[in-house]
Amino acid sequence: MVESIQIDPKRSANMARIGPKDTSPELAVRRSLHRLGYRFRLHRPDLPGKPDITLPRFQTVILVHGCFWHRHPGCRFAYMPKSRVDFWKAKLEGNAARDQKVRQALEDRGWKVFVVWECETERTDELKRRLRRMLGSRGRMK
Repeated sequence: MVESIQIDPKRSANMARIGPKDTSPELAVRRSLHRLGYRFRLHRPDLPGKPDITLPRFQTVILVHGCFWHRHPGCRFAYMPKSRVDFWKAKLEGNAARDQKVRQALEDRGWKVFVVWECETERTDELKRRLRRMLGSRGRMK
């Protein structure tokens, strides 16, 4: 007997709108980097995981992670949905495991890997300070 799964159409529509590229947090990081004078490439298909932002000059990649999807430890956005808990647990744990493999593969190739979490993009000044610290003072300072 097939078990009937009830899917909330509103939640389904919200989740379907979330894409892997050009998310609000990623755009915020890109704007900040650009204003600081850094130049970068996006979603390089020749690197493991197609990193969100690549700064080849610095041999550095920046992964912009959504707190919910990538399980930001201790973050209020990294909650577990109340419905279909088994599905979500497996899905989100799989995301975290994949993130670890991608990070290791990039580091094995000699790339420095930084993660910027979605919640860290809310305050632009702090984001810019963090990016400066990550990349050093090699960009144009404002």
